[in-house]
Amino acid sequence: MKYCSFTAKADAGKIKVGRIRADRIEELDARSMIDLISNEGRAAIVSSHDIDDVRLVAPIPNPSKIICVGLNYREHIKELGHQFPSEPVIFSKPSSAIIGPGDKIVLPKASKHIDYEGEIAIVIGKRAYKVKEPERFIFGYSCFNDVTARDIQRKSQDWTRAKGFNTFAPMGPVISTERPKWIKTYLNDRQVQSARTKDMIFGFDDLVVNISDVMTLNPGDIIATGTPVGVGRLKAGDRIAVEADGIGRLENYAVDE
Repeated sequence: MKYCSFTAKADAGKIKVGRIRADRIEELDARSMIDLISNEGRAAIVSSHDIDDVRLVAPIPNPSKIICVGLNYREHIKELGHQFPSEPVIFSKPSSAIIGPGDKIVLPKASKHIDYEGEIAIVIGKRAYKVKEPERFIFGYSCFNDVTARDIQRKSQDWTRAKGFNTFAPMGPVISTERPKWIKTYLNDRQVQSARTKDMIFGFDDLVVNISDVMTLNPGDIIATGTPVGVGRLKAGDRIAVEADGIGRLENYAVDE
């Protein structure tokens, strides 16, 4: 099952929630994606739209938190020359950084080196704290781009500034209940990242267990699960796409501030 947030051409930009079936979107009566998630995806159909008549937006524009994971793909760790972590390396990213499919990544003047990091995001389905059966607390998965001001990150002990600029968290195009097996990233149609999710040191379930041991996760919260080998630089005019099986393709353009 695939769920989305969208705006319809006839509704003046009002964000609605839908379920995708073939080439149509079933508009649901949920007030927001978080409300739909809290209700385990149950909602009545109120209308139907041709997929070409709507614009997909970020599936969850305002989660209570985004938790990111660093150093989680073996080949990426080797690329950086780091040791394998014994527990997940986690940090946070502000929800104000979220943008959706087709939106522009703004490259701030404060940084001279900005990288893409294609990732898969876990979407939490219900309140989770110190959980033992993590699969029960996962609603679905989405594509994510952990855009990073690398030069700022290198000179900072805390990564919040380097990771937290507005537009630095592209997400979408949908939330899929199917667990993805692979992720790929394309820069101007050239494949630059490719990995299978089984290559993660800490898998989807492991991350929910470990992170929920630290903090309460709420419906709609996002866990970005780390990036594979092949991280690279973004320049104005670049088109960057993150793709995963069962989810689809998240595509954004980079522009100068």
